[in-house]
Amino acid sequence: MSKQENASAQEPPLDYSFKSVQVIQDLVTEEPRTGLRPLKHSKSGKLLTQSLWLNNNVLNDLKDFNQVVSRLLAYPENLAWIDLSFNDLTSIDPVLATFFNLSVLYLHGNSIHRLGEVNKLAVLPRLRSLTLHGNPIEEEKGYRQYVLCTLPRITTFDFSGVTKADRTTAEVWKRMNIKPKKVRIKQNAL
Repeated sequence: MSKQENASAQEPPLDYSFKSVQVIQDLVTEEPRTGLRPLKHSKSGKLLTQSLWLNNNVLNDLKDFNQVVSRLLAYPENLAWIDLSFNDLTSIDPVLATFFNLSVLYLHGNSIHRLGEVNKLAVLPRLRSLTLHGNPIEEEKGYRQYVLCTLPRITTFDFSGVTKADRTTAEVWKRMNIKPKKVRIKQNAL
């Protein structure tokens, strides 16, 4: 990681919260919120940050997310924090699973219905903090246990620390509720 790439970790977030953003393409023309410290730009004019806040908008999909983020950020592959809370998302877009440095993902207060959507995040090696409360999936039986089984590396879930007891409960729940895939023996091998 270059000095400039590493410096972006300390930069303030690119903040588009409360902007009534309807589609990701709007970020190209929308002015981000200004914080106490101004965002720094690379020599190419792109922003140096690892955090993108899109909370409290009206997004219902993440169409063109990669392309837009690549236009805005100098190092989009280093995105570590994405806040998509309080939008109208009905699923977890697979594009989020392409940001392998993602460690914080806020998806609370959306309209995600299927617990299986969480499976898409299992490929993220650095994901440590996830929020999903306030989505219809929260009402599913075994919600917390399912998420902790699917994402064993997370340390904070729905703003609460994941304890050893949580992990034990999740493992017991998994053994009782998730049937292992049957291994088929080829007839020829017998």
